[in-house]
Amino acid sequence: MSMSKTKLLCDIYKGSRKEEMYIFVDHNEGLSKVPEALLVKFGELKLVTTLLLTEDKTLARSDVKKVLQDIASTGFFLQMPPTVYPLDDTLAENSKLQRGF
Repeated sequence: MSMSKTKLLCDIYKGSRKEEMYIFVDHNEGLSKVPEALLVKFGELKLVTTLLLTEDKTLARSDVKKVLQDIASTGFFLQMPPTVYPLDDTLAENSKLQRGF
């Protein structure tokens, strides 16, 4: 896919081993360009959805232009799980306070 294209039919898969990790691929090419080692890390893959991606589409956790660019250059885009930060100590301490008036 060249970057002159502004749309792509994209399949999104999730694996059985890591929550909230997804792999986006060109619908026409499927998983053929994804390295075997990465597929193994995913475990059993399940198709989540198929989307028509355009440069002006909004995705919840990824920049669609980056998704399109990565699929064009490597054949796939890997969306990692969100980073979870522990609560700030002050917030944790405040959550122990009694609520109500």
